[in-house]
Amino acid sequence: MAEFVEGFDVMSRVGRAVAVFGSARTPPGNRYYEMAETLGRRLAESGYAVITGGGPGIMEAVNKGAFEAGGISVGLNIYLPKEQRANPYQNVSLEFHYFFARKVMFVKYSCAFICLPGGFGTMDEFFESMTLIQTSKCEHFPIVLIGSDYWQPLVQWMRETLLEKFGNIDPGDLDLFILTDDVEEAVRHVVNWCRRYERAQRRRARLAVHDPSEKMTAEGTKVGKPPRVPRNHNGNQRR
Repeated sequence: MAEFVEGFDVMSRVGRAVAVFGSARTPPGNRYYEMAETLGRRLAESGYAVITGGGPGIMEAVNKGAFEAGGISVGLNIYLPKEQRANPYQNVSLEFHYFFARKVMFVKYSCAFICLPGGFGTMDEFFESMTLIQTSKCEHFPIVLIGSDYWQPLVQWMRETLLEKFGNIDPGDLDLFILTDDVEEAVRHVVNWCRRYERAQRRRARLAVHDPSEKMTAEGTKVGKPPRVPRNHNGNQRR
């Protein structure tokens, strides 16, 4: 509970922000480290805070780019069995024991999600974002994958196996993200979407459009509609 209270208090003052995920093992000088640093700088210059997991590698590079550009650079650090080395480029820093509390902060306070090459953690964050958007539990925020040599085999597997072979997703689900090797394209995609979204929100506010299912929960997801419980032949709910 303390992690939620402190997280809500601190993050509510950050403003519009973009969550960026990627490996802690990517060293300085690596092509993706350099791209991540440029990404952090360009997001800060465009008026967005960046939110990372606060560790080394890609996370450090993004925080560094934003920090050195004078932007808001957030690190959501976590206690791990093997101590995480927090990077020094954070001007907003939080510490978490629990992954689920930390993940709420990413979802609740980000208007876009950008994934660079990473491991299980990055995959978890990518598919978490995809699931929330696919199920309409959050807005259709931009999801950007950077690095076609890394992500293309996964995209191909999703198309050939999830979609075509097993039918476990809809064709439109593959349009929930974009894949690019261009940092400028990634930033442009985020900025353009957020501008359209903010205009739409202002229109909705003027028209006083209210849908109870659109109400937001504390974790930053939509309340949604209640589940339809199957009934038996007597009209009673099944147990």
